[in-house]
Amino acid sequence: MPAGTPALLMPELPEVETVVRGLRRHLPGRRIVELRLGKTDFIDDPVALGERVPGSLIRAVRRHGKFLVLELERGGEERVEELLVVHLGMTGQLIVVAADAEIAPHTHAFFTLDDRRELRFRDPRRFGRMLVAAPEDGEKILGPLGADPLEVSEVDFRRLISSRRARIKALLLDQHVFRGMGNIYTDESLWKAKIHPARLGANLKLEEIARLQKAMRAILEEAIRLGGSSISDYVGADGQPGEFQIRHRAYDREGKKCFRCSAKIRRMIVAGRSSYFCPTCQRAPRGTKSPATRRISGKGPKEKRTTKKRS
Repeated sequence: MPAGTPALLMPELPEVETVVRGLRRHLPGRRIVELRLGKTDFIDDPVALGERVPGSLIRAVRRHGKFLVLELERGGEERVEELLVVHLGMTGQLIVVAADAEIAPHTHAFFTLDDRRELRFRDPRRFGRMLVAAPEDGEKILGPLGADPLEVSEVDFRRLISSRRARIKALLLDQHVFRGMGNIYTDESLWKAKIHPARLGANLKLEEIARLQKAMRAILEEAIRLGGSSISDYVGADGQPGEFQIRHRAYDREGKKCFRCSAKIRRMIVAGRSSYFCPTCQRAPRGTKSPATRRISGKGPKEKRTTKKRS
C-alpha cells in the first residue's frame, strides 16, 4: 500500500452507536413513503426490501454489535413488524438529508420519508449489508453475538476473560465474546489498562481484569462523545466526521512516543491483526519475542492488507 494511503477500517461500536444516536433524532415516528435503489449486490433480497419497506412506520433505531437495526411497522388493523438490518461494512454511510440535496457518488439506497427528507445509504466498496426480515428471523440473522461492552456486568466480564486461554487481543476482537469491539478500541483499551495484547485472558489478575473493563468503558464512552474515529470513510448520520482519532494513544502510532512514558510505540501481529502497544507500560508475557519494528509504509517488509469482509 503506498505511503499516505488510508487503511480501510470497519466502523466499530462507537461509530455505529454515533450513527444510531444521530438517526434517533430524525427517524422514529417517520414513515418511509418510497424506496429507490441503485446497486443492489449488498442487499440480501432487493425484491423483499422493495415490497416490505415502503409504507412502513419507523418505530425505533438501535444497535446490535456493529449492526444498525430499524424497527418498522406497517399495515392497518393487522400490523406487521419488520426489522431493517444494516451493516456499514468498511465504507458504508447512513445519513439523513433533504430530498433535494446533492447526491454523493456511490449512493445506492434512498428511503424517502414523509417529511420530505431522505435516509441515504452510500457505500463506495459495497462491503456493507442490508436486509429486511421479520423480528424472529432478524435476530437469527444477527447471530449469537457476545456481550455488549457497555452493558456487560463486572461478574460476566470477569468470567468471559478469565475462563479463556486465548490472547486478550483475540478475546476482545471475538464478536462471540464482546460484540462491537474492533482493532482501534481494543488497542486503546489495552494501552489505557497497561495490558500487553499477547497476555492470556486466563492469566490476568482480577485487578487487571477490573482495570481493563473500566478502561474499555471509558474509551468507548469518550469515543461516542466525540463522534467516533474518522480515519477513512466514516461519518455520522449528519454527514460529519468524528474527532476521537486525535485522541488515539496507541492505535497506528508505531514509532511515536508513548504519552505516559515516552517509550516508542511498537507494532506486532496478534490474532492476525496489527496490535499497537507500549513495550514499557504494557509488559509482555514471558516467552514473547520482542517484535522487530516494522512500518506499514516505507522500507522493510509490509503487513499484508486485506479488504475481506469482517463481521
